[in-house]
Amino acid sequence: MSKPTSGPFTKTPGWLDWYTGPSKPKFQLPPGSVDAHCHVFGPGAEFPYAPERKYTPCDASWQQLFALRDHLGFDRNVIVQATCHGADNRAMVDALRHANGKARGVATVRRGVTDSELQEMNAAGVRGVRFNFVKRLVDFTPKDELMEIAARIAPLGWHVVIYFEAVDLPELWDFFTALPTTVVVDHMGRPDVSKPVDGPEFALFLKFMREHQNVWSKVSCPERLSITGPKALDGEQDAYRDVVPFARKVVETFPDRVLWGTDWPHPNLKDHMPDDGLLVDFIPHIATTPGLQRKLLVDNPTRLYWDDK
Repeated sequence: MSKPTSGPFTKTPGWLDWYTGPSKPKFQLPPGSVDAHCHVFGPGAEFPYAPERKYTPCDASWQQLFALRDHLGFDRNVIVQATCHGADNRAMVDALRHANGKARGVATVRRGVTDSELQEMNAAGVRGVRFNFVKRLVDFTPKDELMEIAARIAPLGWHVVIYFEAVDLPELWDFFTALPTTVVVDHMGRPDVSKPVDGPEFALFLKFMREHQNVWSKVSCPERLSITGPKALDGEQDAYRDVVPFARKVVETFPDRVLWGTDWPHPNLKDHMPDDGLLVDFIPHIATTPGLQRKLLVDNPTRLYWDDK
């Protein structure tokens, strides 16, 4: 398979392309499993990248995403709007329309979105909007605008996905807890895994979930959080081992409110590009029983994205 390009666009210098030869996972996914966090990029020649983007990725089409889905053994996907496309959701919606019901979407919308546009996205399979608070990825959007958007999507049964870093949770707490929808946190709020799993920073995140039953968490992206990295020691499967205690804690404490996804095609990684097969083999380390694995991969995403509200 040839290396991905970016159509007429020039990739960000040093950009790491997604890995074209993922291994076949040793872990057999339960039937009906959902990759609940992934993206499509472009292709840029068909769906141009946003002028205000903070990065230019390599192309990653729905055809390539669905080929990966089948290779890894997933049945369905949740495709999250990528920040490089801004609020132009056409690439994501096009992927949903080619998925034959096997994908749902999370959009990015602005205050000016019309009711008819929301209805059109709903018909295509969009079930949520994403609010990004990671300052290096997006420009600040006023919280009153975000709250207005949340109020407009609530009657559709959509939820809000929030992306933030652990250090920012205290200042965002009041806004997050006022949202009128189910709230899904990306990647456990990006904890600092060099700190203790029972330390005050992660304890605040667990308190956030414990005190607010509408809050869910994705226990994804060990490759973003890990300091120890992807290498196994002595031939033993312990890649990203420093992330395991954090993710396992969330899975075991809130088994009915957790999701997992590959994050393919892994935007903005600086250190290494993960093997998606290895990421699937990470799952039984954080969801250690068949019952927990089924909740994480099948029951929870089905309830949130496919069950009629």
